[in-house]
Amino acid sequence: MIVAVLVALAAYAIAGPQILDALRQAAGKMPAIERRHVAGAALLAAAAVAWGASIGPAPAPTPAPPSPDAALVLRGTFVGPDAAADAATVAALMDELAAEIEWDGMQPEPLIRTGVAVDELRQRARELRCRGVSLGEKHPRAREAIRAYLDQAAGTSGGPLSGKERSAWVAAYREVARAAADAAR
Repeated sequence: MIVAVLVALAAYAIAGPQILDALRQAAGKMPAIERRHVAGAALLAAAAVAWGASIGPAPAPTPAPPSPDAALVLRGTFVGPDAAADAATVAALMDELAAEIEWDGMQPEPLIRTGVAVDELRQRARELRCRGVSLGEKHPRAREAIRAYLDQAAGTSGGPLSGKERSAWVAAYREVARAAADAAR
């Protein structure tokens, strides 16, 4: 609607007196419609449709900042042209590791029985998923933040895993996954 009003005002500004004369003549008789009139109307309609289509939906709001009680914040630690993709990779990898460690703990005979086995699983999964590329080398700030968080949340013991220690690893990996997913947005 506003497009039509703007176009009409623009047409009046350009050819106002001629339009008024044409309206006066039209009041007395119907003017002849020429090809140029039809072409002009079609062009104006096409411009209105194109302009309306270019507006589109409103842009998505920016993500909210992390909650103040977030245990780990990784925003700004992934830097460079691949930052979002690398953060998403870390999020997916850590979430999957948490799920595997949790599932393994529900088995009658868990395969992952020590802290060393948890770390070896993480290293092998990273090597396989990233095809040998070290995201830690690409994003040292993220690597250091994740390392410090894992050391604090899950500990550094390589010994046997109790149910409590296994749960700590699962929760820590899920928190890293959440923080990396936030950084990817």
